[in-house]
Amino acid sequence: MHKVILIILCLAILSPAEAQQPERTGPVRVLVVTGGHSYNKEMFMQMMESLGDNITFDIEELPRAYDYFLVQNRDKYDVLLFYHMFQEIDNEQKRNMTECIRMGKPVIALHHSICAFDNWPEYFRIIGGKYFHNETTVGTKSFEPSSYVHDLKFVVKVSNQNHPVTKGVKDFEINDETYKGYYVEEGVTPLLTTSEPSSTPVIGWTKKYGKARIVTLQSGHDVPTYENPSFRRILKQAIEWVTEPPPLPVIPDGDPF
Repeated sequence: MHKVILIILCLAILSPAEAQQPERTGPVRVLVVTGGHSYNKEMFMQMMESLGDNITFDIEELPRAYDYFLVQNRDKYDVLLFYHMFQEIDNEQKRNMTECIRMGKPVIALHHSICAFDNWPEYFRIIGGKYFHNETTVGTKSFEPSSYVHDLKFVVKVSNQNHPVTKGVKDFEINDETYKGYYVEEGVTPLLTTSEPSSTPVIGWTKKYGKARIVTLQSGHDVPTYENPSFRRILKQAIEWVTEPPPLPVIPDGDPF
């Protein structure tokens, strides 16, 4: 009897979403949010299709994609994949997006999506980083405009090989665009780094925003990255990890009373 009461109390401290989240019976539904930056759509779609039958996706461009942050549309997908560099957003759209994510909708942010929403600091906090087009102050620290270099071959180092996002991935070479001088939030969990001098050292990380898991990957500029097998594996594992239900509490054996 005491053990049953303990189980009930443990479940009661969970939020309703955590306590009642059902196991997924179908594929993970990804909403790819684009806009504000051109890209090779055909090859990007080939990369997404290569992730397997357990991941499906739809692509929506901003500003139309803002409708998917409305309450009535949030059950149409399981994870947001940001691949946009959009700048225009009004206060209502900000509220809808932050509420959607804070309440538990996970996010994968790729490449130029860290360049979006220059004038919206809360976006920096959602994804845990920001590329600056202009001199910007975050907290007490001032940042000069960030820089980029196209088409470089460099080595990506896996700094956390035990994390589900990078599990089974070894250090690898990639041909991509580097960013330097961008902001990375204190307290994120680094996943990927590089010693390439034209890049900020941390190029992949994870964090929480409200109830949502967030994974940000600076890589992802063009076809060479889309086709890179290590990048594809990291992207697939990131999608799978951010959509896993939170673990239930461990109930001790025996009668604790």
